[in-house]
Amino acid sequence: MTHPTSTSAPRRVLISGASIAGPTLAYWLDRYGFEVTVLEKATAVRGGGYAIDIRGTAREVVDRMGLLPRLRKAHIDTHRVCFLDAAGDTVGAVQPEQVTGGESGQDLEVRRGDLADALYAPLRDRVEFLFGDSIATLEDDGDAVHVVLDSGTRRTFDLVIGADGLHSNTRRLVFGPEEPFHRYLGHVFAGFTLPNEPGFSHEAFIWSEPGRSAVTYAYEPSEPVHGFLIFARDTPPFEAFRDPRAQRDLVASQFPEQVWQVPRLVAAMRASEDLFFDIVSQIHMPAWSRGRVALAGDAAHATSFLSGQGSSVALVGAYVLAGELASHADHAEAFAAYERRMRPFAERNQALSTGGGTIVIPTTRAQLDARNALLRDPEAMAKELATADAEARRATHSSLTLPEYPTGR
Repeated sequence: MTHPTSTSAPRRVLISGASIAGPTLAYWLDRYGFEVTVLEKATAVRGGGYAIDIRGTAREVVDRMGLLPRLRKAHIDTHRVCFLDAAGDTVGAVQPEQVTGGESGQDLEVRRGDLADALYAPLRDRVEFLFGDSIATLEDDGDAVHVVLDSGTRRTFDLVIGADGLHSNTRRLVFGPEEPFHRYLGHVFAGFTLPNEPGFSHEAFIWSEPGRSAVTYAYEPSEPVHGFLIFARDTPPFEAFRDPRAQRDLVASQFPEQVWQVPRLVAAMRASEDLFFDIVSQIHMPAWSRGRVALAGDAAHATSFLSGQGSSVALVGAYVLAGELASHADHAEAFAAYERRMRPFAERNQALSTGGGTIVIPTTRAQLDARNALLRDPEAMAKELATADAEARRATHSSLTLPEYPTGR
């Protein structure tokens, strides 16, 4: 392992994105002595209460950051996932780990905002954050990267890291349009919140018809319920992305049923001020860096929410990227080492999405009937979920051993 000297190492790093990968990368780079600036188009660290999971190798990353006690206190501890039939009656219920392939008592399930706050807290007085701004242009001249922000501010950095998500602006500016790297997985979803009038607590409910699922999950009875409406579609509805009304109309058209909470979910979706509309998709790139610019997290290797591993892979990738930059004087060598270590792990976790939708979103009547038959027979369901495939998922979550990097300061 090589250790850069203070005169040879790139020291000024711009990280675009302050979600999961960005602040994690900033934390480690700051520890290694880099001068870090984090750029975020939102006006503050984004909250959002939907649940994310921290599993396997990612759990070790947050432990090394000293965040494990805080995140354990924030653990949601969902008790059960209930599956409903077309009439809204309960077919069966399982523990969350039986669906995700996680480890009971080991995995962390936290509100996204709780993780974001935990990552931001140790950085706020150490790292420069620029909120409410974004990269307009960047020019890599081989010696540095010259950046112009939407605000008109001009800055120069040794390196730029795009950690700005599935629809990364940094990736678009450096690698071109998203389409060549985008892999659509055949589903569209809308996420939103609504009042917890039924008083749900630490539980999720999934109502399904072939190719369509309506989902609610709740934490405390006093907190809003999180709703999802998910449906299969052969082609992405790109025409709806810039038209909020078209998004709402499209989603509502897929859920005409007047059963269970479906009408209430559709009405809440139409009225929602926090609607998140997107497609279930992944990012696959032949290379994660070009010149002095690299990508991290979903910008480089989005896994899709069907894998349940997006945040975990982002945490691990940020740790590895920072460590390799601290271990190599040459940024090109660091980026290459980062990709060598991370690509197999990212791709294994991306592969978890290929069959993960059949439990939550059965696409055919045969799949739905088979799932419901298993749910009605708890012994058969437990046997089905305790297969080698479940063990393989757990192994995938921990399939990268964290390297030891310079201690830092």
